[in-house]
Formats: sequence, C-alpha cells, structure tokens
Amino acid sequence: MKPVVSIIMGSTSDLPVMEKACKLLDEMQVPFEVNALSAHRTPDAVETFARTAQERGLKVIIAGAGMAAALPGVIAASTTLPVIGVPIKGMLDGLDAMLSIIQMPPGIPVATVGVNGAQNAAILAVEMLALSDAALAQRLSDYKAGLKSKIEKANKDLAEVKYEYKTN
Repeated sequence: MKPVVSIIMGSTSDLPVMEKACKLLDEMQVPFEVNALSAHRTPDAVETFARTAQERGLKVIIAGAGMAAALPGVIAASTTLPVIGVPIKGMLDGLDAMLSIIQMPPGIPVATVGVNGAQNAAILAVEMLALSDAALAQRLSDYKAGLKSKIEKANKDLAEVKYEYKTN
C-alpha cells in the first residue's frame, strides 16, 4: 500500500490536531503517511520531500503548522501537488498561523482550512481524490449523509430537553 496523501506537521506537538486528519483518512480507507518536518529547522528535508512527493505517488499534501506557519507555503513552492494548510492554534489563537498560510504570493497557492481544522483538510483531500475514484466518492457521500443523520438525531434529542419556558 502506497500513500496518496501526506500529512506533514512542523513538530510532533501538532499531532493532537493533525491526528483528526489521520482518523478521517483511515475511515475513508485512503492510504497516507505522517511526518514531522520543519520549514525552519529542517529546510533541506522539507524541500527534498516536496520535490519528490509526486514521483513517490502522492496526490495531496496536508501541512499543519503554528506560529510563523511557513511549512505549507515552503512545500507548495517546490511541488505542483495541491497543498492544504492547517493553521495550528498557538500564539494569537492561531491567527498568526492562519495569516502566514493564506498570504501566499501569486503562483504559489495553498488551500487553507480553519484554525485546528485538520479534519476538514482531510475531507478536502478526499474530495479531490474522489474526483477520479468512484468507490471513494461513495464512501465520502455516505460519510456526509452520516453527518446529516447525526444532526437530525441531535435535534430530536433536544426536543426531549425540558425547561419551564421552552416552547418546542
């Protein structure tokens, strides 16, 4: 089994956030790899990773980073694969990381999800892959239908909660 998605984080301290992407990809049966690489501490390794990603069979890269959050942009600068950036909450409630990721120069796009939004990054990666994989598209459709069912059940459960002045 060869990975088609790579999950990269600047440090293993980001794993509690990024594991949400791992769990979603696992649920969707999408082969993935996980690595810690730092744009600032291991720049040569990041560049090598990005330049060889496509030839290794990767199709999408999810890169999580906090603070200066250079990792997604540095990867995007050295590959033509889609890169999805996940700003990790740290300083300034993650706003600094988010701004670092979304402020890319023309020609070097990085798709960006919300702060700590690794699960959404994985869903976006699955949506990209599902464009050419009917079985994956069906699993994704089933997953999204399950989301609807969860909310419908939650709403029914709320109807059972009683308050003196609640009208529904």
